[in-house]
Amino acid sequence: MKAIWNNKIIAESDNTIVVEGNHYFPPESINKEYFQSTETHSTCPWKGQASYYTISVDGVENKDAAWYYIHPSERASKIKDHIAFWRGVKIEE
Repeated sequence: MKAIWNNKIIAESDNTIVVEGNHYFPPESINKEYFQSTETHSTCPWKGQASYYTISVDGVENKDAAWYYIHPSERASKIKDHIAFWRGVKIEE
């Protein structure tokens, strides 16, 4: 699977984990130069607290377009530190 933003592959892996229709990419599969941590957090009732990255490619930013769980609940432990995307990031095979 590939995650694409602004015509660049920002993550690529054959080992994503699908939860609620979202592909969670392993942390080593992202191209870190495009990711900047933010102070944004949200809470999922069953997964726990999510943290976010802003994606920046060629000067174009997509605020909080990637999220991950540093300390997921036990039920969501398999996605610990994996990254999922929204806000226009394309996920392709």
